[in-house]
Amino acid sequence: MTISEMAYRHAPIGMCMLENRVIRIPNDQFANMFGTTVDDASGRSIANFYASEEDFQSFGAKVRAAMEEQGHYHDERIMKRFDGTLFWCRVRGKSLTPDNPFYCGVWTFADLSEERPVVSLTQREREVAILTCRGKTSKEIGLELNLSYRTVEEYRARLLKKFGARKLAELVAKLSGMPL
Repeated sequence: MTISEMAYRHAPIGMCMLENRVIRIPNDQFANMFGTTVDDASGRSIANFYASEEDFQSFGAKVRAAMEEQGHYHDERIMKRFDGTLFWCRVRGKSLTPDNPFYCGVWTFADLSEERPVVSLTQREREVAILTCRGKTSKEIGLELNLSYRTVEEYRARLLKKFGARKLAELVAKLSGMPL
């Protein structure tokens, strides 16, 4: 094993090479984070590690658009371990084939579960929570998700209640894992 291969395999952050959204070369930390082995993760669709099929499809569309425009993508989202438990994860990727963004790419994954607890959320609540953490207003979120301003406010009220926050700033702090 070369020094480069050893560095990749033992990197302190989860990494994998994806080919058409199929895991080809995961490192040890990726396997540990997702509760599996390198051999079991290899050859699996990355869809197995998304919170839902809906997440896999919706994030896929966003990732493709960003990759086609910029060649890279990053976000924080809820993902699923091999045993089905959910956790917050920071995801970053770069396409190695800009003309066909999903053909080949390198991705990193950081487990945020110690900083951010997982609260049972619907798909729409997760989307509103993520966009809220990005500093978007209710009107901006409504435009992006094709919802009315009032509907976004209702989702935010549910999030406040679920996270035990009194104000939006407190909710954002809890969602982002910042100390209060």
